[in-house]
Amino acid sequence: MATKRKVIITSAVTGAIHTPSMSPHLPVTPDEIAEAAIGAARAGAAIVHMHARDPKDGRPSQEPKHFEPILTKLKANTDAVINITTGGSPHMTVEERMLPASTFKPELASLNMGSMNFGLYPMLERFSEFQHEWEREGLEKSRDLVFKNTFADIENILTIGNANGTRFEFECYDISHLNNLAHFHARGLARGPLFVQSVFGLLGGIGGHPEDLMHMRRTADRLLGDNYQWSILGAGKNQMPLATIGAAMGSHVRVGLEDSLWIGPGQLAASNAEQVTRIRTILEALNFDIATPDEAREMLQLKGQNNVGF
Repeated sequence: MATKRKVIITSAVTGAIHTPSMSPHLPVTPDEIAEAAIGAARAGAAIVHMHARDPKDGRPSQEPKHFEPILTKLKANTDAVINITTGGSPHMTVEERMLPASTFKPELASLNMGSMNFGLYPMLERFSEFQHEWEREGLEKSRDLVFKNTFADIENILTIGNANGTRFEFECYDISHLNNLAHFHARGLARGPLFVQSVFGLLGGIGGHPEDLMHMRRTADRLLGDNYQWSILGAGKNQMPLATIGAAMGSHVRVGLEDSLWIGPGQLAASNAEQVTRIRTILEALNFDIATPDEAREMLQLKGQNNVGF
């Protein structure tokens, strides 16, 4: 009897793209973020991807003091793989963005594989009322913003992570990012099995059309061969359609309120768990098994929950 393929679900709990004013369901405080991640893990997410916010105003934060209560609660209440961002926010320095991952030495951390324009300002056409002025300012400033991830930046993050036994979710927003990843893999700094998170539909990166997904897959196969695990991240309305297409082509999937606030047209998702449940239903209907956290650890060759710094 043939063995069914196991698909890793990642839930990206909160991030820098969306602001608290955009959805009442976006977690902000450390306790809200931890509970959202625990709920996603219970729904079937093997990996929870973590950002933190300043609880005073919901501003994205890379201060370890804002991560520590989240990580402590997660480790005590779930065996999910905890993936800490090194992306943070495009408005932060690389040193700021790397601080939580270097402090807490997680099993997995995200890593953006190239500098890019990062246009969030079209959201100003859909959202006009904001609780905090930083929300409007952040969106407006993205008209003239380069999200800096130079070769030196990437090399520095890889060097620190490798020394800590941290592996990476390589976030590739365009074809050039796959070439950058192949470069670092050839140099021995990006170590396999590579966990390639293909990101679609953000202004400044590759589009959200199925042809874009297929182009990304063909290029990854040509550059990386069979030494990678592939995952799909569709931003906004692209979340469920591209995850479904990708899974049918052999990918893992990422969902969560960091990437999309929606569960259907015009319908806000009530939680990260709701999105995980939706994609899990789709995957199981396609006759795939949902990977457990330990199965994800084995596929990605992670160091284990007992070897982190929190």
